[in-house]
Amino acid sequence: MHQTLTTIKDLLATRGLAPKKSLGQNFLVDHNLVKKLADAADLKPGDVALEVGPGTGVLTEELLIRGVRVIACELDDGLAALLEERLVEAKRAGSFRLIKGDCLDGKRALHPTLREILLPLSSFKLVANLPYGCATPLMTNLLLDYPNCAGLYVTVQKEVADRLGAKPGTKEYGPLSIIATATASVKSIAKLPPECFWPRPEVTSAMCSAVRLGEALTPQTHALADFVQLLFEQRRKQIGGVLRDRFDVREPFAYPEGIDAKTRAENLSAAQLLELLLAVESGGGRTGAVS
Repeated sequence: MHQTLTTIKDLLATRGLAPKKSLGQNFLVDHNLVKKLADAADLKPGDVALEVGPGTGVLTEELLIRGVRVIACELDDGLAALLEERLVEAKRAGSFRLIKGDCLDGKRALHPTLREILLPLSSFKLVANLPYGCATPLMTNLLLDYPNCAGLYVTVQKEVADRLGAKPGTKEYGPLSIIATATASVKSIAKLPPECFWPRPEVTSAMCSAVRLGEALTPQTHALADFVQLLFEQRRKQIGGVLRDRFDVREPFAYPEGIDAKTRAENLSAAQLLELLLAVESGGGRTGAVS
């Protein structure tokens, strides 16, 4: 039996817990949407799902019912204790494992225990209603450093979902869009108004997926990510000026076809930005800055 809004409130109240705004705790209470996210992930019995911010276990229980092995990471001590109490049988059966703490170790790496568990796996998927604060760095880490992460199936702020799937020339387009394009195929699953959550957030949310490509745009995904991060710190500035200031690239410089010194980074596709990176690396730029 799935958790209703009343169930969630009772679970928290009996333990003296309440949603923490500081941790971005907004519980998804529309079970049709919970099922929609689980359906999109297309997990089979025995498959592994990483869930970050499981809360009271609404999505966790849906995944466990489907025979999925869940590795969860929860920062809130009270919610972690609640989960361990409710899912003791799943834990005993080896289908549920909980890591307590922040899913991130800084912005460029996952929690050490998560790394130890996830890296040896042949395959896993992120399936989560993500706390808003960790969404971008977590997804970036998984796309760049975990080729065994077959896909991301997440609920995030609509603004983050828009950035994940943004195209060149739009205001949402940036480093996250480029990393996603270089490594995955992004699709929208659903748009979620605030009333789907308790308490209601002040923003609209969205469910989306990023399914790992069979082959990334380049093996140098980290170099590309670092390169575009620097370029987009001055996204409105012409490329020629950014390359001169950041990479000591001097004119005349052999720009790839379709790009010149007056081009802006925000108008270039991931493939074009990769061509530009390779040109900088081979044309006398300070390649150490993007390695």
